[in-house]
Amino acid sequence: MIDGVRFKVCGVTSFVDAGFADKCGADYLGFNLYPQSPRYLSLRQFSAMAKLLPPRKKVAVAVEPSPSELVEMQSAGFDCFQIHFRPELGEKTIASWAEIVGSERLWLAPKLPAELEVPTAWLDHANTIVLDTFAKDKFGGTGHTGDWGKFARHREKYPQAQWLLAGGLNPENIGDALRASGARFVDVNSGVESAPGVKDETKLRRFAVNLRRARSE
Repeated sequence: MIDGVRFKVCGVTSFVDAGFADKCGADYLGFNLYPQSPRYLSLRQFSAMAKLLPPRKKVAVAVEPSPSELVEMQSAGFDCFQIHFRPELGEKTIASWAEIVGSERLWLAPKLPAELEVPTAWLDHANTIVLDTFAKDKFGGTGHTGDWGKFARHREKYPQAQWLLAGGLNPENIGDALRASGARFVDVNSGVESAPGVKDETKLRRFAVNLRRARSE
C-alpha cells in the first residue's frame, strides 16, 4: 500500500516480474489463467512457482470459469478470484461462484458497456468490483483508459464495496486517474510492460513513485 492506495500488478508470468512488483510495494499479484490472453499462465505453471513467490496476495484472473475449474483454482492456493464475465450470465451464476470461493474472496469484473451500471444485487455476492475498460472483443486487458467518472459515481453510491480501477493505467496517468476517480485500489498491467507479459522494472518504479506523488499532492 502506498499512502492509503493499494495496487495490484496483473499479468505476472515469471519470478522476475513478481520480484519487481514486490519491490515496488504491490499488494496483490495477478495471474491470468485465460488461455486467450497474451499473459496466459497455466494453473500447472502457477502451482510450480507458487511456493517461491513473494509473500503478496495472489489473484487468479479467469473468464467465466465452470464450477470445477473454479474449485481447481481454489485448490491451487489463490487468495482471491477475479472473474471476468458477460453481464447477461445472470445473478444465479455469480451466486454460484460466491458459494465456491466465498464472497469476501470473489472479485467481479463485468464486461460492462458504457451505458450500463453495476446492479446492486451483485454486491450481495462479492466484496470487490473491478471496473475495467469495455471492449466488445475482449474481457479486459485493452490497454485503454476507462470512464473514471463512472468509477467515482459507483464508489460514492456503494461505499460498502471495494472498487478496483483498471484499464490503461501507467506511470504518466496514475495521478490524473486517482484525482478523477477517487480510487483507493488500482490495477496496473500493460502500462508497466516492455512487451506483453514482460514487466519493466523502471516503469513499475515510476508508477509507484508517481502514485505516491499524486497522493502527497
